[in-house]
Amino acid sequence: MIPISRPVTGPEEMQAMEKVFASGWLGLGSTVFEFEEKLKKQLGAKNVIAVNTGTSALHIALAGFGIGPGDEVVLPSLTFAACVQVVLALGATPVFAESHEDTLLLDIDDVEKHCLTPRTKAVMPVHFCGNPCDLDRLLALGRERDFRVVEDAAHAFGSEYKGRRIGSHGDATCFSFDPIKNITTGEGGAVALADDAVAEEIRRLRILGIDKDTWHRYKNTRTYFYEVVSPGFRYHMPNFCAAVGLEQLKKFPGFITRRRAIARRYDAAFIGLSHVRPLKIDYASVAPHIYIVRVPPDRRDEFMESLKAKGVGTGLHYIANHLQPYFKKYCRRPLPRTDRSWQEIVTIPLHCAMSDADVETVIDAVRAFDQARTPLNHG
Repeated sequence: MIPISRPVTGPEEMQAMEKVFASGWLGLGSTVFEFEEKLKKQLGAKNVIAVNTGTSALHIALAGFGIGPGDEVVLPSLTFAACVQVVLALGATPVFAESHEDTLLLDIDDVEKHCLTPRTKAVMPVHFCGNPCDLDRLLALGRERDFRVVEDAAHAFGSEYKGRRIGSHGDATCFSFDPIKNITTGEGGAVALADDAVAEEIRRLRILGIDKDTWHRYKNTRTYFYEVVSPGFRYHMPNFCAAVGLEQLKKFPGFITRRRAIARRYDAAFIGLSHVRPLKIDYASVAPHIYIVRVPPDRRDEFMESLKAKGVGTGLHYIANHLQPYFKKYCRRPLPRTDRSWQEIVTIPLHCAMSDADVETVIDAVRAFDQARTPLNHG
């Protein structure tokens, strides 16, 4: 079975971890700080704080801006459940917005017309499949209406918006480095932002509110004395994960080239199909994380089973959150476009371990399904 995603690692990552284990310093330390510096250069960001997961990055970024009880955070319903959970964990209220059907990106018109209130303190756009949303418009709206833009860039490491890397634009950008992302640290994430004061607050938050200066961690020395100066979490990235990330960064130019080549091959192969439509994405500036197609909702299960029978894995990114049992009480109004979209989307394989033969197997399976059905009018 060709999986939809998988990590690509080699002996370099193993050797890097061995050095960390040999050092005896496995937790937060110099390797993490080196990884953060490399990320700053890669992203063009002023500050980067590495954490243990992408979910932690979202949580700690919102917390760094002081978001809490009584506040509202606007986000698309069509995203991973982690986005909603971190809002609730802070005691804030999620407000669900629509997404565009052709890109699955946050609909900023919908945000402006239906979601913003005096209690809105943040909007959390998702750069779906690595494709950036309209950051210029959203950031301008944030300045006008006094809310922060906290980007969920879990899909978008390496993507660009208007000539600059995602991570260098807004109030805060959150990345995930879990096993199947564009680069991996095994598990991990990061927050990129420009505001030095908020960055310092996030650094304290990631390690239980402890002032880093009292630990002298840049020297990898131990000291009995520390000061807890704020609330905090245990969200720091360990050295051995950062060691993997450093090696992945070396390989990333090859990763992004391969991912773009596969996505473009799919786009070319699926032009004119009756039942299967790709999203509208320009891969010149996008580092694709996943590849999604849309199929008629009454045939989605059939499509997925058809591909499975030919050795091709499929997935679903994502079930709309406003329909989830724990979240649906926060849905204030109908979201018809999101309802349609989540019932049509299917994720097909895209990762750097795919051979050219694997890519053709996926294409042949998709085409076979399409050709076996009566053409439909998608409107």
